[in-house]
Amino acid sequence: MSTIKLWIDPITRIEGHLALYAEIDSAARAVSNAHTTVMMFRGFEVFLRGRPPEDAIHITSRTCGVCGAAHANASTRACDVAAGMTPLPMGNVLRNMAYAMTDYTYDHSIILNMLEGPDYSEAIVSKLTPSVWQTAQQTPANYSSIHGYRTIADIMRDLNPIQGRIWQLTVKHQRIAREAGVLIYGRHSHPSTLIPGGISTDITLLASLLQEYYTRLSLLTAWVKFVWAIWQDLYEFFRDHVSTPDGQSYALTQGKTHDPPVLLASGWSDDPEVYSDIYDEAGGDWVKLYSLLDKAYNARWEKPGFAIGHEIYSPNPTEIQLGYLEFADSSFYEDWVKADVAPPYGWLKEDPLGRPLAYGNDPLFKYHMWNRTTIPKPGAINFADKYTWAAEPRLLLKDGRIAPIETGPIAQLWLDTLHAATVQVDNHKAWESNGSQLKVYLPGGTVNPDLPEGTYGELTITWNLPNYSTTMERLLARAVHLAMAVSLAWANLLYGLSLVNAGKTQTSRPWSFGRWPSFSYSFGWWQVPRGNCMHWLVQQNGRIANYQYEAPTTPNVSPQNSRCTDPWKGQCRGPFEMSVVNSKVTEEVPPDQWTGLDFVRAIRSFDPCLACAVHFEAKGEGGRVYNVIEKVIWNACSL
Repeated sequence: MSTIKLWIDPITRIEGHLALYAEIDSAARAVSNAHTTVMMFRGFEVFLRGRPPEDAIHITSRTCGVCGAAHANASTRACDVAAGMTPLPMGNVLRNMAYAMTDYTYDHSIILNMLEGPDYSEAIVSKLTPSVWQTAQQTPANYSSIHGYRTIADIMRDLNPIQGRIWQLTVKHQRIAREAGVLIYGRHSHPSTLIPGGISTDITLLASLLQEYYTRLSLLTAWVKFVWAIWQDLYEFFRDHVSTPDGQSYALTQGKTHDPPVLLASGWSDDPEVYSDIYDEAGGDWVKLYSLLDKAYNARWEKPGFAIGHEIYSPNPTEIQLGYLEFADSSFYEDWVKADVAPPYGWLKEDPLGRPLAYGNDPLFKYHMWNRTTIPKPGAINFADKYTWAAEPRLLLKDGRIAPIETGPIAQLWLDTLHAATVQVDNHKAWESNGSQLKVYLPGGTVNPDLPEGTYGELTITWNLPNYSTTMERLLARAVHLAMAVSLAWANLLYGLSLVNAGKTQTSRPWSFGRWPSFSYSFGWWQVPRGNCMHWLVQQNGRIANYQYEAPTTPNVSPQNSRCTDPWKGQCRGPFEMSVVNSKVTEEVPPDQWTGLDFVRAIRSFDPCLACAVHFEAKGEGGRVYNVIEKVIWNACSL
C-alpha cells in the first residue's frame, strides 16, 4: 500500500484562503485522514467593542464583499431585540424582499453555475474522468423540456467557464437579482438602509418600487426554473450512472458528512405581522421581546431548528443557543476560559429569561458566545495541536451530549421538511412539506426571452429528504433553495401589495441614536446562502460591551477536536473535513497525477472557492515526491 499525501494550498475562497491536507490509500483510493486550515485572522470582534450597537450592522457587513447583507441582517435582528423593537409589517416585507434577491437569487446562482459548476463541466469531466464524459454523451437529459438540453454532456459543455452559455446567462441574471435588491437596500453588497426596528428605504414612490421589483422577479422566476432543471438532471446522472471505486452511487455517498447528520438552520423571511406584533406584546421591554423570539422565529416563512437525523431536536433558537459553545483547542486562539479572561461585565451564567447557559455546566458555560473573548494566538501549523484560524463550534445538548454542526441550504430544506408546514399568501402557495417531502411552487406567466419556453409555465419542484448530506445532495439542495427563495419573494411581494392597498406603508418604529436600555444582550440568527449566520450582542448604555459572530463557514470548516461524545466521538470535526474523509478518488489517472478533484468538489458544495491557482505536493511512502504541480486548472479564473 502506498500513502499519497496531498496538499492543496491555497484553495482561494471568496472570504479568504483555505488549504487542504489529505492522506490517501492509493490502492483503495480512500482517505485515511484530512485537515483543512484557514490562515487568516480578521478580528472584527476586537474593534467592535465600545461602538454604538447599530454600528455593528454596517461594520460586520464588511466581513465579506459578497455576503455583506448576510451579516447585516443577522446583526439587525440582534439589535432589534437588544433595543426592544421590531419593524412594522411593511418594514419586514421590504427586508425580506431585498434579501431574497441580493443574497439568495444572486449568490446561489453564482455558487452553482460559476463556482461549483465548472467542476462538472466538459473541460474538467472529459479530462479527469473520461469514462463519465463518455456516459454523459449517451445519457438523455430528463428535464430537457424545461432547460432545452438534449443530453447531460450538452449541459456540461455549457458549464464551461467564460464560453459556456450557462456561465454567460449567470452573469446576466445575477446582475438582475442585485438590481432588484438594491431598489430596497440602496446598494450591494453592503446595505445602507438596515436599522434597528425598521428599514430606511425611501418609500415616497413605493408603488413604482414594487413594480420595478416585480419586473425583475418575473424574469428571475424563469431563470430559477432553468437552473433547478439543470442541477436536477446532473444530480440524477451522478446518482444513477456514476459510481465510486467501491461501487457505490456517487451522488448518494461521495462527500458524506456526519452519521447521524447534525443540521442547524435558523429560517429567514420574518412573518410580517408576527415579527411586528411581538413588539406590541412586549410593550417595549427587551426581555419580554426576547421571550417571544421562538414564536417569531417559528413563524418565519422558512423554519428554524436543529435536527439529528430525521428528528427535530429542538425548533427553538433561544433553547438551541443555550448550548452553542465555541472552543479553541485546535485553532490559533488563546483559551480565554483557561486564561480566566472574562468579558467586561463578568461571566454571564444565564440567558435573559434566567435559563442557565450550557444547562448549568461549569466551566462549559464560559465557552458560550456571550462569554467569549477573542484572543489571537498565532503559531505554526501542527495537526497534532493547533492548525487553523477557524474556531470550533459545538452544540451541547440537554442530555449532556456534544455534537458537531453542519449548516447550509440542505440544512434549511431539511428543517423545512421536518416541520411539516405550509406557507401561502393569497392564492400563491409558496411551499409545503409533510415530514419527508417538500414541494416548492413557482408561478407561470414568467416570460424570459433569454430562456426556453419551458421555463414560462407553472412548476412544482419536489425535494425528498435524503438520508445523508453528500456532495451532490448539497448541490441539489442549493438549486431547490434557489427556487424556494424566489417563491418566497413572490409571497412577500403579494403581502406588500396588500399592505399598500390597506394604506399600511409605514416601515419602522421611532428609533433614534442612543435609544438603548442600560444593559441588554441578545442574538440574531438569519439563514443565508451558506447556512446559519449567527450574531451575539451585549451592550451597556448604548455601547457594545461584547460582540461575537460566526459566519456559516465557521462550523462547516471547524477543525478536529476531542469535545464530541457518542455517536459523534470519532467524527468530531467540521463537515469540510468529514466530507473529504468520506470521499473516494474517482480521477482516471495514475496516483502521481491526482489533483484532488473529488475533495474540492466536496468542499465547494458547502461554500465554494475561487481557485485561480492551486499548488499541491503529492508524496508516497518515505516522503518521496511524485510530482509538484504549480498550477491546476480548477474553475473560471484559470480556464
